[in-house]
Formats: sequence, structure tokens, C-alpha cells
Amino acid sequence: QVQLVESGGGLVQPGGSLRLSCAASGSIFSINTMGWYRQAPGKQRELVASITSRGSTNYADYADSVKGRFTISRDNAKNTAYLQMNSLKPDDTAGYYCKVVVSTGVYYWGQGTQVTVSS
Repeated sequence: QVQLVESGGGLVQPGGSLRLSCAASGSIFSINTMGWYRQAPGKQRELVASITSRGSTNYADYADSVKGRFTISRDNAKNTAYLQMNSLKPDDTAGYYCKVVVSTGVYYWGQGTQVTVSS
């Protein structure tokens, strides 16, 4: 079993920054992809950013709405992913969820952390 612990959410003013963390622990053999999704009330969950390790190289992917503002990174030794969010907008308000895909293809979700962007 894999456990995911997310942290870093909160209330921030428009234009501000937050950094989310997702730490994975448990029966982890190899993590392929770590990603962040978000879901606002009444909307579907959507991919924000993901990062996949292939050998020594990490490949990141972003939703168009966050390109240039958000940066995803990972520390493979700590099985932890980070999402640096800058220039936050009210439209970024949502529950943010971490998703981890291991080498067997099985995936796990975190419980989520709330991000609220408001003045």
C-alpha cells in the first residue's frame, strides 16, 4: 500500500505564491509519474502538471492554463513531488490532489489540499 501526504495549500491573494508538496511512502518499488490535479466545485478534476522519470531525466507536462506560472519538480530519493505556484489567480482556486503512478501501472491518490486565491 502507498500513502500520499500532501501539504502546502492555503489562502493567498491574487498574484501570490504557494508551494505544494506530495510525499509518498509505503510499498513503493518504483514511481514512474507524479502529478497534480485540481478540482473546483462543480467542475471535473483536471490535470495541472505531471512529471515522469525515465532514467536520469525528468519530463514535465503542464496544462495550458498554468504554463509559465507553475513548476513541478520531484526528489526521487524522497519520493516527493513539489508544485511551485506563482502569479496565482482566483481561477486557480480548487482542491489540489496528488496522483502517483508506480511501475506496475497502479496509481494512488492523495486526500487533497485546498488552495484558495482571493483578496
